[in-house]
Amino acid sequence: MKNRKSEEYNGNGENVSSSISNSINKKKKKRLGGGGLSLEAFANAKSKSIDYNPALIKKQREFYNNAKYVKRYKKLMKQQNGTDNQLSAATNLLEGHNETGDGIKTIKKQKNKSQGLEELYKKKHEEEEKARMEREAIIQAKKEERERVQARRKTLREKMFKKTRSGQPVMKYRIEYLLESIQASNS
Repeated sequence: MKNRKSEEYNGNGENVSSSISNSINKKKKKRLGGGGLSLEAFANAKSKSIDYNPALIKKQREFYNNAKYVKRYKKLMKQQNGTDNQLSAATNLLEGHNETGDGIKTIKKQKNKSQGLEELYKKKHEEEEKARMEREAIIQAKKEERERVQARRKTLREKMFKKTRSGQPVMKYRIEYLLESIQASNS
């Protein structure tokens, strides 16, 4: 007789041993992550969300700030050109009325203008110098205060770490420190 593998069938006519092996394969797939995303889907999933990009946000902020500065600059230039035009129009009117000695008057006006600008420059420079000196004085005072506090801490630290010959801490300084802190809290 022929050797046949004994195969078992359930009532529906399906092979029982093959259904068991199929269920085992499904369990392995679940454990190994076989039912997850494909490689392409996984790679594209990260690149699709571009909601937050710090470099892009920084670039945009810089662009808007630059645009703001350019707008202010243009506005100031327009205002200065407007005032210069008004001054030149006023000088032209004066020159038109007094045609005799025009060259001398325009030179004097130009000198007055340049002297006024020099005075403005000197005033502004002096104010900046005063402000700088004040800042330096404040910085120097803070530096001296910091050095004084550090020196006081250093002496206090040395006193607190003093030891007797046998290696025990000297309690005199510690008690003084506690007394001072209690007095400071009461007053």
